[in-house]
Amino acid sequence: MNIVFVLFDNVTQLDFSGPVQFLSRLPGSTTYVVSKDGKAVTTDCGFSILPTVSFADCPQADIICVPGGHGVRQAIADTAIVNFVREQAEAATWITSVCTGSFILGAAGLLQGKRATTHWAYTQLLPLFGATHEAARVVRDGNLVTAGGVTSGIDFALELIAMAKGEDVARTIQLALEYDPAPPFDGGHPSRSPAAMVDDLKRRVYDKAGADMEAAIRAIG
Repeated sequence: MNIVFVLFDNVTQLDFSGPVQFLSRLPGSTTYVVSKDGKAVTTDCGFSILPTVSFADCPQADIICVPGGHGVRQAIADTAIVNFVREQAEAATWITSVCTGSFILGAAGLLQGKRATTHWAYTQLLPLFGATHEAARVVRDGNLVTAGGVTSGIDFALELIAMAKGEDVARTIQLALEYDPAPPFDGGHPSRSPAAMVDDLKRRVYDKAGADMEAAIRAIG
């Protein structure tokens, strides 16, 4: 089983590093971290990630996963990235994304008529790609599996492992990596956070980020 993660500049590293830590433990699998030219990509944390292959050298994926990040705005307009995702998806068993990586799937025409999710601050943009937002941390529609924002990538990976290899395998990997979350605060989603805090965060960060993402999506037609 070939697991392919598609990276691009200004990717959110946890969108990638969370799922890859779990999915790379799938029995009988090989993980490929790919960028357009095989060169290092920047992250939103100030360091870079060195992929293992370029688009030209990447084998066919059984699982293709596209993380998100602020670089999605540029990635959806990059025909090499979009075409690579579209072509890999044609024969992939599972087509997946984390956070705003869903918009790269959308630019490749893979969300049309599908139920999907993304980071809570951008869910209103899914219909621009013909998708219907489903309010869940992980959403499966056929062989399309999308995850919400950032940390949901770990939950997504475990659900995908269970789909691919069974619940016992997923539970064993969860145990091995001691994924036993106990967050100090019950407020990682707007539905469980004070309204004033949500409004302040949206005003400071996500109103502009959402508008910028929408403009980038509309610019590609």
